Amino acid sequence: MADNIKAQEQHHLDGVIQKIKVAETSLQKKIKATKKDVKDINANFNNDVRLKTETYSGMMETAMSIRQQQQMLSERENRQEYAARELGTLTKLEVNPYFARIDFREGDEKRDETIYIGMASFTDRPDHYLIYDWRAPISSIYYNGGIGDVTYQTPDGEQTVDVKLKRQFQIENAKIKTVFDTEEVVGDQMLLDALSNRSDTKMKSIVTTIQKEQNQIIRDTDSELLFVQGAAGSGKTAAVLQRVAFLLYQYRGNLHSGQIILFSPNQLFNDYINQVLPELGEQNMVQMTFYQYSSHRLPSVQVETLAQRFDEQFEPHAQKINDVKGSLDYFKAVSAYANHLNTEDMRFRNLMFNGTVLIPKEKVEDIYYSFNENYNLRNRLDATKEQLLKILNRKIHVEMRKKWVEDAIQNLSREEIQQMHKEGEEEILDADKEFKFLARQIVVKSFRKVQRQIVRNHFLSINNQFVHMLRNIPKIIHLADFDITESDWQADIKATVGRLKEGRLSLADASTYIYLYDLMTGKRGDRDIRYLFIDEVQDYSAFQLAFLKFSFPRAKFTLLGDLNQAIFTHENSRKLLDELGSMFPEDKTRVVQLTKSYRSTAQITNFTKHLLTNGEDIIPFTREGDLPQVYVEDGMDSAVEVVKKQAEINLADHETTAIIGKTLKECQQLTDKLAETGVKATLIRTENQRLVKGVIVVPSYLAKGLEFDSVIMWDASKECYGEERDRQLVYTICTRAMHRLTIVATKTLSPLFDTVPTTEYEMK
Repeated sequence: MADNIKAQEQHHLDGVIQKIKVAETSLQKKIKATKKDVKDINANFNNDVRLKTETYSGMMETAMSIRQQQQMLSERENRQEYAARELGTLTKLEVNPYFARIDFREGDEKRDETIYIGMASFTDRPDHYLIYDWRAPISSIYYNGGIGDVTYQTPDGEQTVDVKLKRQFQIENAKIKTVFDTEEVVGDQMLLDALSNRSDTKMKSIVTTIQKEQNQIIRDTDSELLFVQGAAGSGKTAAVLQRVAFLLYQYRGNLHSGQIILFSPNQLFNDYINQVLPELGEQNMVQMTFYQYSSHRLPSVQVETLAQRFDEQFEPHAQKINDVKGSLDYFKAVSAYANHLNTEDMRFRNLMFNGTVLIPKEKVEDIYYSFNENYNLRNRLDATKEQLLKILNRKIHVEMRKKWVEDAIQNLSREEIQQMHKEGEEEILDADKEFKFLARQIVVKSFRKVQRQIVRNHFLSINNQFVHMLRNIPKIIHLADFDITESDWQADIKATVGRLKEGRLSLADASTYIYLYDLMTGKRGDRDIRYLFIDEVQDYSAFQLAFLKFSFPRAKFTLLGDLNQAIFTHENSRKLLDELGSMFPEDKTRVVQLTKSYRSTAQITNFTKHLLTNGEDIIPFTREGDLPQVYVEDGMDSAVEVVKKQAEINLADHETTAIIGKTLKECQQLTDKLAETGVKATLIRTENQRLVKGVIVVPSYLAKGLEFDSVIMWDASKECYGEERDRQLVYTICTRAMHRLTIVATKTLSPLFDTVPTTEYEMK
């Protein structure tokens, strides 16, 4: 019976592939013909364009003729590009056309309807679908339920159908490998096969194994804030990338990839996920880290890097200050401070020219505050610029009489004088008029730099303003609520001023600095971005999220993270949900909880969930493997030997093994010691490197969001991870492992592992 079904399905598959091949041939002919058209248009351009420049009407005719040719060329090139994209999709479909079949009956229909679902739609004639795109409304039947009544969303509202059959395929090179019928949303066997695969240096799409709860995330079009809280390995990131592909499909023509932005934990992660959307036939959205965004907005300031931020957080004093600077209270305080600049305290700079003060800052201040209280900061600034440009124009006449101008005129060559005259040859016979003309040209040209300074707001002193704001914060915020004294705050201001003088800022200060500048200059944010995604949101402060909401005012937000993996924000991550609630309308906010972990074997998931104080909610997927192994060695040399042996065992079984240390310094030392023992390992020093196969050594803060076949946690000792605050970091490191987890410590194992029952691991 099973063989018979497989044979029938292979017969159907062969027929579909045959039609795909026919469509490919047709497209190839179309591309060839369009290429020839483009070549011919370019070759005949001069012949077809009638050049008539003697009369105005002739010039208009010529312009129209050129425009016509350009339009024709543009239309052919667009047609060629579209056909090439279609051909690319068909080439993928030819190898693996679909992954599911559903038979269902709608309402009072007498017959069942059969549809096949794949990565993209394919029709052999108008409205006759041989394959439905996985993002089409009807395809959600596959993801939303098993056999029986299933409800799905259509453009006309909810529709319920009776699902009779749910069949899943694994197809390789146009041949059906396996067929299985299931009553589940996505059969466990199919999911198991997908999860048992080796990890790669690039993330793959998950459209064949999307779970029901992931499908809700993907197809949500109503929420202004979609918050996805998911356990490590629950498929948060994968679901969100499919969500991007779904949105681009759903709003085709009204939304393009340049209007979607993803903030990710590090550049390494960006590189890891950059193949998913192209695999789904879509262009990648804008991808950046918050650090990159801050650096882009502050090109002349060196913003603190991920590594510097990680090392700094171990200083308790710095952590408390960062708690203030990361709070929503602080965001409101900066807003209140900026608001009061409408009436007083704006800091200005002199406008300089040739080393002397041209317009003193006192004059700029008088102008700025001369407008009535109805002016907001933006209008006040625009009006000030207008007045300053008028003063600059009036100063041209004064400057023209200066000695330096006379000297400059005497040094002009004949060519330079000719260049200054509109026609080049025109001469002014009156010597006095000639002198005035040239003097004006020289002064106007010299004033251009001052003009640019006015236009670019350089008469504002953002550095002084920022420091002035920091000094005023104790009047706006009650620092004692954050367990900080006035002298603590003053000491931090001193450190910040020191950094500013060197052209540096911490990440927390960079956000405040940009926000204050935007308020001072009346910036209204990037209104073109429609969807904003943040991965690993637990490492963002409420201030940063409020700042991003201000910077992208029209965007709908999708935030995903695991509050158990907060590396930078620690306890503040718990308050995050409450603070987010105040930023978005309640009826447009949706929280989705993903508790099932798919990444790791059941043994690894059971081990890691005991590291958490509330880990009992995490459900492992039933994929079996070895128990995690824990080694406690007497000294460094024997610990390195264990790592060496384990890395060799891992490499024999898997393609990727990651040794994860706490800091970059520790990883550097280990890599050197491994090299001495003959182990070739790639040290990932910065987030700009690429993941490679084999053995890699990576600091903990760069491992966020990534997964590896095997993980070796380096130096899980009491000395290295002795604080309760390290618990989330240990959890993050251990949950990177898919198939095998090894923990190596020296002298004494970290007490954080005491919460794990001894039955969940092997002590070596």
